[in-house]
Amino acid sequence: MADLALGTEVGALLRTWREGQQLSQLALAVNAGISARHLSFIETGRSKPGRDVLLRLAESLHLPLRERNRLLLEAGFAPAFPQLSLQDAVLTPVRDALDLIIKGHEPYPAIVVDRGWNLVAASTVMVLLMPLVNPSLLEPPVNAMRVGLHPEGLAPWVVNLAEVRAYFLGRLERQVSVTGDSELAALLEEVAGFPDPPGTSIHTEMSVSREILTPQMIFRLPDGGQVSFFATVLTFGTAAEVTASELSIELGFPADAATAELLEGVVGPLVQDARRT
Repeated sequence: MADLALGTEVGALLRTWREGQQLSQLALAVNAGISARHLSFIETGRSKPGRDVLLRLAESLHLPLRERNRLLLEAGFAPAFPQLSLQDAVLTPVRDALDLIIKGHEPYPAIVVDRGWNLVAASTVMVLLMPLVNPSLLEPPVNAMRVGLHPEGLAPWVVNLAEVRAYFLGRLERQVSVTGDSELAALLEEVAGFPDPPGTSIHTEMSVSREILTPQMIFRLPDGGQVSFFATVLTFGTAAEVTASELSIELGFPADAATAELLEGVVGPLVQDARRT
């Protein structure tokens, strides 16, 4: 009876993740190299899958390493991937790489966040924006999703807030769909319920560059000017350790020459001063 209950839990997890990605049993089975009948038996608890089959199913579902470990543990197997603190000596090369990326990207904005969107590191320009944020939002752990979208965070300074919010909520929704993580689901519910700050624009004129590089993030400056960025997201694609695999490096690039000139002229000297001290 214990083995049957265990198989049922594993099957329920697989079914939840598969349906969350809108995959049929046949599609997942073909990708994993097993029969649809075998997968059906696994999902209903009538068959207890082996470790190799579970790992192939997890790979076909593109599950994060944390969820792959969870699946193995539910089936009674040892985790396949280690999970370390970012401060662990083994992850020194990862910390060095993050530092290199952020310093090399300055004076442009960059942040590093973990799986839950908690801030791990930030570039100088992002630190300079923090006086615009309610101090309560900066109490550890600082959550980048809250800071960016809360009406007392950076949201009032985002000209195209609706567009930007839709982009980040979409990313969070995909995370929840893939992982089924209850904490991420709670974060999604929280930030999706944030009201628009008073006076926030919803519609903005679409430039040619914004039609190509979307979504751009357009910030209103205290002096009335604007800066505009497009984003890229980097991950450690070859990571075989949970913590490193879950880090997301969010890099903002100037979307126009005026933004680049402003950052290089104002933030650039501040970065150089900081490095000399």
